Amino acid sequence: MAKSVTFSTSSSTSNLSSHPSFTSLASFNSLPASPLSQPFSQSMMEEALESAELIIKKWDPNSQSYTKIISLFRHSRKQAKEFIRCVRDLRKAMHFLVSQDSKSDKLVLAQSLMQIGMSTLEKEFFQILSSNRDHLDPDSTSVQSTISSNSEFEVYMENDDDEYDELKKAGESISQVEKASALVMSDLKVIAETMISCGYGKECIKSYKLIRKSIVDEGLHLLGIEKVKTSQFQKMDWGVLEHMIKNWVKAAKIGVTTLFKGEKLLCDHVFSASVTIGQSCFNQIAKEAGLNLFRLPELVAHKEKKQHHHERIFKLLDLYAAISDLWPDIEMIFSFDSLASVKTLVLSTLKKLKESIHTCLKEFETMIHKDSSKEISPEGGVHKLTRTTMSFISSLSVYSRVLSVYSRVLSEILTEHPLKRNSRLLESYFTAPILEDEHVNNQACSVHIAWLILVFLCKLDTKAESYNDVSLSYIFLVNNLQFVIDTVCSSQLKNLIGDDWLTKHKAKLKSYAEKYEKAAWTNVFVSLPAKTSAKLSPEEATTCFKRFHAAFAGAYLKQSSCIIVDAKLRDDLKVSIARKLVPEYREFYEKYLPMLRQDRNIEMLVCFKPDNLENYLSDLFHGTPMLSGSSHSAASASLSSPSCFSIRCGKH
Repeated sequence: MAKSVTFSTSSSTSNLSSHPSFTSLASFNSLPASPLSQPFSQSMMEEALESAELIIKKWDPNSQSYTKIISLFRHSRKQAKEFIRCVRDLRKAMHFLVSQDSKSDKLVLAQSLMQIGMSTLEKEFFQILSSNRDHLDPDSTSVQSTISSNSEFEVYMENDDDEYDELKKAGESISQVEKASALVMSDLKVIAETMISCGYGKECIKSYKLIRKSIVDEGLHLLGIEKVKTSQFQKMDWGVLEHMIKNWVKAAKIGVTTLFKGEKLLCDHVFSASVTIGQSCFNQIAKEAGLNLFRLPELVAHKEKKQHHHERIFKLLDLYAAISDLWPDIEMIFSFDSLASVKTLVLSTLKKLKESIHTCLKEFETMIHKDSSKEISPEGGVHKLTRTTMSFISSLSVYSRVLSVYSRVLSEILTEHPLKRNSRLLESYFTAPILEDEHVNNQACSVHIAWLILVFLCKLDTKAESYNDVSLSYIFLVNNLQFVIDTVCSSQLKNLIGDDWLTKHKAKLKSYAEKYEKAAWTNVFVSLPAKTSAKLSPEEATTCFKRFHAAFAGAYLKQSSCIIVDAKLRDDLKVSIARKLVPEYREFYEKYLPMLRQDRNIEMLVCFKPDNLENYLSDLFHGTPMLSGSSHSAASASLSSPSCFSIRCGKH
């Protein structure tokens, strides 16, 4: 196919339109002459034509001799250098001929030689691209991103053999793979520059796009990125989506920082002669693939914005953080106006994810408020809502950790949506701690998490009211608040809400324990006579023993079915009760028992010995009562292994 050739004064051209068929040499009259590095004489023109005819025809794909050698660049780099030089000199000669005589037969010959040369270079360009996929993989091209604007091939073009040998020695430290990649990239660049300068940019980009687009598409496929139809996506189970999101986060990092970045570096290098051609080429290679890569998070954000499942916030945070972290690379790689749709999709997805994350937080708070489950532990143990709530808040605190991208994400979202209701209540309840790192603003996270815990603790108070027995309601509050405190102390929550919060709530826990003692054991404490009272008569002593035994048995029957989950708290509470009760009872027992020795029913009357009492108390709060029904007959039996409480309560 004949075509006229557009020559540019620089090494680039912005005209990608097809050139008109070559029907008249008069068209060259309108072309501006290229300024030559030195005056181009008649003899130089003839020498260029003679050399071009000899070299270019030798590598004519349609000639019989060509079939013996498959690739010019693979066969001999020296001859490849000569071929490129001939084509460039031929271009200069054609400019000279146009300026001298546009109807010259020599111009017709030059045009024919140029088309053969371009056909050869187009074939070489395609062969190099298709046979060097390994040397043009994203990792290799990323390594070669520091290659200077003058390619190794061009250095070879401009220096003699001795200088080239020195260049080779200087590069001995580079690995063989890197050198191979550099050579391939240099070959592609010099061919592209030559074809573009001669007006054949369109043919060059056609081959490049065909090969490289397939490589990018294949790369995404290998990373597990597939096109997902909206109809299919809407039917997917969340468990499947969780797995897809997990894989996507890993794949996206490789896709952006290696696949697309490497491809852009290669494209920029090969088509450095023409920014316009490079942009157009990369656009055709990467646009569809880029949109496909970010399709999944866009669909997830859109779906979750409607469905409001608070427990899915963590996968949404994973997506947001991954994309946000990649944004500088995305902005750089897809910087052209022609690729604006990719950046628009990414920004739109980030916005939707932000909204979905905030919606999840609101949904979580609403879930706490609306929880109306009547199911409570009969022994006052940790409620299911306590476990699920603190698990969520604890996980949220991990995503809020200082210096993490998640911290910035949550801070941004919560700063944009500050708490509006009950702000005075929150201020009186919580003071955000001052974080050590002044560059990280985590105050919004701290305040919001403290608010969520406050909302939950208020709900706990409501749950406690479900118990008919006041003492059991305090056991419930003790267990659940202890669980909250333990969760805070053992997680990132401690750093977020601070020591002041912990101090206040440990004091509150102590208050609950004291109120439990008062509600559950006051009747037992007051059943014994005060130390200041007058000495009792045998009848009064008998009455006191009976009153004490009835009060203790009644309290024990109720409290022995309770449970306190935390071992230390359980022991501390038992010690506190024993210290108030056992010494007083021991003194009363030792003082008045001798007075009643003559009573025939002494064993039935005095059911509990001081040691028995300690043992009963030591077995409290395990949810396993030792007394059954109203029978107290077993109460006088000594239990084996005296409890540690005998020692801790001051027994000698």
